[in-house]
Amino acid sequence: MTLPARLLLLAAAMLAGGCASLSPQQRERAEGIAVAARSTVVDCGRPDRCALDSPLRALGGQAMAETAAAGAPRHYATLLDEGELSLVARLNLIRSATRSIDLQTYIFDTDDSARMVIDALLDAARRGVKVRVLIDQLSAISNLQMLGALAGAHANFELRIYNPTFGKAVPNYFDYAGSVLCCFRRFNQRMHNKLLVIDDVIGVVGGRNYQDDYYDWDAEYNFRDRDVVVAGPEVREMAANFDAFWNARRSVPAERLNDVGRSLLRQGVPPLPDPAFLRPERIARVDAEADDAAFVASRFVDTALPVRAVSYVADLPRKHRRERAGQPPPPHLTEPRLDALIAGAQSEVLLQTPYLVLSRPARRLFEDLRERELPPRVVVSTNSLAATDNPIVYAMAYKYKRRNLRELGFDIHEYKPFPQDAPVDYANLLPPPPGTAAPPSGRNPLLGASAAGSNARGSARPPAGNEIEREVLRTETRPSFLGSKAVNRPLPVTREGARMGLHAKSLVVDRRIGVVGTHNFDPRSENYNTEGAVIIDDPAFAEALAQSILRDTRPENAWVVAPRQKPPVLSGLNYSLGKASEALPVLDFWPWRYATNYEFRPGPDCPAPLPRQSPDFHRCYVAVGDFPEVAVGPKWLLVRMLTAFGAGLVPIL
Repeated sequence: MTLPARLLLLAAAMLAGGCASLSPQQRERAEGIAVAARSTVVDCGRPDRCALDSPLRALGGQAMAETAAAGAPRHYATLLDEGELSLVARLNLIRSATRSIDLQTYIFDTDDSARMVIDALLDAARRGVKVRVLIDQLSAISNLQMLGALAGAHANFELRIYNPTFGKAVPNYFDYAGSVLCCFRRFNQRMHNKLLVIDDVIGVVGGRNYQDDYYDWDAEYNFRDRDVVVAGPEVREMAANFDAFWNARRSVPAERLNDVGRSLLRQGVPPLPDPAFLRPERIARVDAEADDAAFVASRFVDTALPVRAVSYVADLPRKHRRERAGQPPPPHLTEPRLDALIAGAQSEVLLQTPYLVLSRPARRLFEDLRERELPPRVVVSTNSLAATDNPIVYAMAYKYKRRNLRELGFDIHEYKPFPQDAPVDYANLLPPPPGTAAPPSGRNPLLGASAAGSNARGSARPPAGNEIEREVLRTETRPSFLGSKAVNRPLPVTREGARMGLHAKSLVVDRRIGVVGTHNFDPRSENYNTEGAVIIDDPAFAEALAQSILRDTRPENAWVVAPRQKPPVLSGLNYSLGKASEALPVLDFWPWRYATNYEFRPGPDCPAPLPRQSPDFHRCYVAVGDFPEVAVGPKWLLVRMLTAFGAGLVPIL
């Protein structure tokens, strides 16, 4: 496309998107309206800001006191595997804050779980706690009334949006298209960090955003995810990293954005929308548990481990600076640390990632491990096509199964959409009680009746705001603009029910070092997104994290990817043609794959699972196909096109 044509399309997109900027005077007026409306009333006069008496928050104080007494850092760490419990922990910590709350995230919805967090944050601000919330624009709160209300809610509450396209909080399709045309790289540079810091003494880091499907509350699709609570002095590093993002030029106060500011100029600060909870009984249960000191102690404090060396490593906003000729690229902080940990492995690497798309540097890293005289075992827990929230990204990895198994030596376990032993309260996955709003019945015909991925709830609460988020960009691999709505959502599966997809990003090296964070093992996390992770050098913690990952690889929860049994004739020709197809830059035409998925079949001769390298493997495992539980049917062509052409998208992922 020529430059004039590109500029013409960009101008048309900007005009159609209504993205005219506010003048500096209008922006100042909008900010003044928000500031003037903010209440300065503080409901509590006590020094502790009437904070909830929480044993979890007290763990942070204990770690700080032990650090001061010992003259050396003391930390505690608690893994949060179950979704609803991780919401309880967050609410409890927010309610127990005495000085400050810093929340940084990629996705912030307005559904049940997110609304509980919003209300808790506002309550904390009203009792005198300084609250700062930073959200990436592509998945920020998409209701302008909500944004306007929060902008003028209280003097102790501040909301900023990171990297806003065209200076807006809520992009539409035209903004999206214009951004791709004019500034593709900048538009792709997203803040993927997830962080909650309470009083600079206790913090939460992990994969979860603020949306029902991260807390096992969605009726159709939920993420199997993981966080870690860290108490101790390293939390100050989390707070410092948050400050760097908060003060970055790309972090813009909500009231200074074009659409929010225009709304404030037109109608002033609106009232906060009334909550419309889908499952009030669930809200009441979690609300009570978050206030129950005994419950919190048993679930989060009694399970906390005293750990040795703790390090919070995270990228900085300068990762998003434009490279200039003759200058080195901006520093990447998270990826090199994780690569160094893997490179130093002696016996074992356990890697859990939703998306297994290896960049060239990542491939070289594992090739070097494989070339050792005694290479470490590499176990990978990742999504199957039936479980993934993004089929396009799965397609990118599908082409290279032979390479990953044969040349890199990976033992790959693909997560099932209906795991039988996930860390989840299965009662949460049941349909809502009679009389409550149900998910809408009218769906895209490409998706099928059981397809997940819509943010829409029932007719009692229609979706509002960001159409990009609702219909195209729901997955964390945004932006997948080359696909339709159908291929940017989970594919239809063969049975009904709320399914799960893997979203945890974790690493264990030699059962000695454990990592929990936001870094997917794909080029987007390496090159575009900013990421963060907690690295804990402690055998007890590493073992606990390893068992959590290995649970997800058990036969009841995952399929094993393994080579097919060799056909009696032409096996060498089939292998050579498949390898040649893999080497093509875009296409992947050869349909007979080197590897497929296997299901364990226990019996008298097969009492326990076997490694794929075992000579008895094919006696105890049954091939279930490349795409088990995917309702391909007449949509076979769509799936095959994804797997044939998807690998060609790796360079722009």
